[in-house]
Amino acid sequence: MKTRSAKSKGRRLQNQVREDLICALGIHPKLIRCALMGENGADIKDVSGKLPIAIECKNTESLSIWGALAQAEANCDDGLTPCLVFKRNKSKTYAAIPWEYFLALLRSSESPLEAITHNDIVVANYDPGQIISDPTWR
Repeated sequence: MKTRSAKSKGRRLQNQVREDLICALGIHPKLIRCALMGENGADIKDVSGKLPIAIECKNTESLSIWGALAQAEANCDDGLTPCLVFKRNKSKTYAAIPWEYFLALLRSSESPLEAITHNDIVVANYDPGQIISDPTWR
């Protein structure tokens, strides 16, 4: 893939992440912007300072996960949590965050397990004991 095409592919993911954040959080479009190519820091810039994460985007067929996570951590400003958003052609988009941050998100939600989805099916009113007590649960 040519350098121009690869950069364009990465820019498309950055724009999609920005638009998703604007819609999901109701943030004014002027408060979140994509970094310019070659600009230092995270790929998604939160001008308002309200977003507690620094987002690094990778849209590539072969991803060195450890290298990408190291870049996300290096580009993370003090006080922010690194978040790696990645995808490849014809796949879903994923986000990698530190385990402790994921646990904190679960603890801060009123019904954390109602928000977890698997294959686009929401797990509602999940009872951890159900796995052990109900042999039909799979």
